[in-house]
Amino acid sequence: MKTFDYIIKDEIGMHARPAGMLVKEAKALDSKITISAKGKSADATRLMALMGMGIKKGDEVTVAVEGGNEDSSCAAMKTFFEENL
Repeated sequence: MKTFDYIIKDEIGMHARPAGMLVKEAKALDSKITISAKGKSADATRLMALMGMGIKKGDEVTVAVEGGNEDSSCAAMKTFFEENL
């Protein structure tokens, strides 16, 4: 399993549009992606679970990548977060 931490920079946090894009990106990867923040965790392929976490600007999230091609999936997730959140 590979993990990385990221601090949300988007002014609105993880709202509907970036959360939807994250779900689409996670479904395209061969690994299981889990997002954790503020004591909660959610599968990155579940939109309502992600939005229910209430992630705001300045919150630190931990992204865990497990199975499949972990190296490339983790790199893809890092790039996604840096470009969109």
